[in-house]
Amino acid sequence: MKYLLTGDEAIARGAYEAGVHFASAYPGTPSTEILENLATYDEICAEWAPNEKVALESAIGASIAGGRAMASMKHVGLNVAADPFFTFAYTGVNGGTVIISADEPGQHSAQNEQDNRNYAKSAKVPMFEPANSQECRDMVIEGYRISEEYDCPVMIRMTTRVCHGKSIVECGERVEVPVREYKKDVKKYVCVPANAKGLRRNLELKLAKLKKYSESTPFNVEEFNTSKVGIIASGPCYHYAKEVFGEDASYLKLGFSFPMPDEKIREFCKKVEKIYIIEENDPYIEERVRYLGFSCHGKDLLPKYGEMTPDVIKKGFFGEETKTIQYDDTTVVDRPPTLCAGCPHRGFFYEVGKRKNVMVSGDIGCYSLGFAKPYNAIDLLLCMGGGFSIGHGAQKVFNMAKDNKMRVVSVLGDSTFLHSGVNSLMDVVYNNSNTISVILDNRITGMTGHQENPGTGYNAKGQEANMIDIEGIVKAMGIKHIRTIDPNNINEVKTVLDDFLALDEPSVIITKWPCALKKFSKEDKEQFAGAFTKSMTVNTDKCIGCKICMKSGCPAISFDAENKKAVIDGIQCVGCGVCSQLCPKDAIEWKEA
Repeated sequence: MKYLLTGDEAIARGAYEAGVHFASAYPGTPSTEILENLATYDEICAEWAPNEKVALESAIGASIAGGRAMASMKHVGLNVAADPFFTFAYTGVNGGTVIISADEPGQHSAQNEQDNRNYAKSAKVPMFEPANSQECRDMVIEGYRISEEYDCPVMIRMTTRVCHGKSIVECGERVEVPVREYKKDVKKYVCVPANAKGLRRNLELKLAKLKKYSESTPFNVEEFNTSKVGIIASGPCYHYAKEVFGEDASYLKLGFSFPMPDEKIREFCKKVEKIYIIEENDPYIEERVRYLGFSCHGKDLLPKYGEMTPDVIKKGFFGEETKTIQYDDTTVVDRPPTLCAGCPHRGFFYEVGKRKNVMVSGDIGCYSLGFAKPYNAIDLLLCMGGGFSIGHGAQKVFNMAKDNKMRVVSVLGDSTFLHSGVNSLMDVVYNNSNTISVILDNRITGMTGHQENPGTGYNAKGQEANMIDIEGIVKAMGIKHIRTIDPNNINEVKTVLDDFLALDEPSVIITKWPCALKKFSKEDKEQFAGAFTKSMTVNTDKCIGCKICMKSGCPAISFDAENKKAVIDGIQCVGCGVCSQLCPKDAIEWKEA
């Protein structure tokens, strides 16, 4: 059977064919679609976890119980899961376990550009690097085989292009792998120092065996064409290099890149006059080649960041610029990312952005766009779940100043709150901060494409699930001042900010309104009846062309410069009503059905 699959789809297919029993993940581009596809298979228990650490820990538990397990996450998610990741390498597995790290060379949708191959090396976990969708499927299947043969978790390092690029995949049928017998073994699974020291020694023995595997696996393959230039590459860089050099170079393609196949590298390097290393992002392979005693070119000619696409390679090695169509760039209008029409975050950011002497501590989500014009609201943003705790630290220092007037408003979303914001809010409560913590509850995990989370009432397979009460969690932490509001109501937002800025103790605002793009559940239909069923229009007789409505930042509103009137696109508008509250002349009205 042949299918046209993305890398993420192929990973899921490989897991299905390998007989995986359990999979867990937290959504994060470019890894999200792995779990989404796994959830379509009835044979696999596929779950969204509150965060990546929990996802990996659940997979570890499934493995110890004897099932084949998978945990998938984007690169920064492995930072969250690093604690169990490192120690799992010590204990090893019962049922085979594969961990997917989807890296982001070029930072398409992430706050940093880290190379998680370093995690495999540091944690001493064997690693594959697929270059296309077929290899994604094949390496997952092989990953489970070696995981159980060598008693170790296996990491697969993906990149955005492999995750989302499509290619033909030869697929097979599912192999039903029996759940292995669980045997109590405290020396193996209880990592107190007395046991862990022995496990650490055993890990080195496993790596020595895996070193031999690295030399023999067909995923590390040599293609010899000429002795003039030899290229060592991994992942999609192999395809990029072949597009540039073609048959004018020989290649050593590393599909299994930890432990490194030192002998294979040595033999290849001896055959060629020049050695080029093409990889994303760190000089991971390059440093090993130099360690083995060979001179090579890599990051001395290529950028240390970004994707190593053919145009980048041509420029780095040949000084050639890829020819593109010439055009007058002065005629092109910039289109920065913006909150969607009807986004429930718009009203809140419009109001908080006007405040003086207020720092807004942001977080990771659609609402990160609150930093941009016209809101100019968010002042800092670092990592998932850090909005509350970073804001808390800032407020503590502001409070040290005499006659301090600076206040901190910390912001994160509902899924982010349940991911790791709960811990941040504990810090605020425990240390009696006077920050205002805001949970923007749009009833879904919005930024990654509407995945369910513990607060939505549904699980990864679309089945009804227990719904976590966010307000109940906040109350249980001891917050006395809690207000749940409609963020589309500007006066309500203004009033609650005024009230809570006057306090000198912790407070929480929960803005509750669904994402404008969300498919409503039956609970949504009951709670938000009538939402998104109307639209707005401009009464041109009343409009004075003041452009105040443009400050809402809504993409459905534009300005007709010729007639000097505001215009609302009825196709985009979903009737949140924020713009009508800004208009000083009441020129924006509900459109008749």
